[in-house]
Amino acid sequence: MVRVLFVCSGNICRSPLAEALFRRRIEEVGLAGKVRCDSAGTGAWHVGEPPCPGTLATLRRLGLSADGLIARQITDDDFHTFDYILAMDRENLALLERRRRKRFGDDPAAGPVIELLLRYAPEVGALDVNDPYYNGLHDLTYRQVAAGVDGFVAHLLGEMGRLAHEA
Repeated sequence: MVRVLFVCSGNICRSPLAEALFRRRIEEVGLAGKVRCDSAGTGAWHVGEPPCPGTLATLRRLGLSADGLIARQITDDDFHTFDYILAMDRENLALLERRRRKRFGDDPAAGPVIELLLRYAPEVGALDVNDPYYNGLHDLTYRQVAAGVDGFVAHLLGEMGRLAHEA
């Protein structure tokens, strides 16, 4: 089982959108029983809240359910539970890397893989997923997140195929 956590600042805009899109994509490619995902925020401002109205509208437009998408803050246990922690921007990536170093020291191989989601979508031409909380550009955020999720799913398919071939 591969476990993936999507992380943004408050867990009400970008990371719940990534979680919902990722769930759909893993079902579409037949990985639903092999991959688990969740989302979290680095801050606690919105803990217990549903996604923001713009994200909810995007999910509805895409026919995706918001059921179970309730904001939570990342925990120390997440660094042991998840294989991949994918940050929506460099600020959150830096926070996650600092927390990992506190937990595992300077060994880059210890703990989960922590990367930017858009590392898997170089065609986007950005490192940070737009934060619609500040500018309302939910369509831009959707396009960026969708590209990152698609690229990451392709990466997972490649990794799983390589591991199956080696076995």
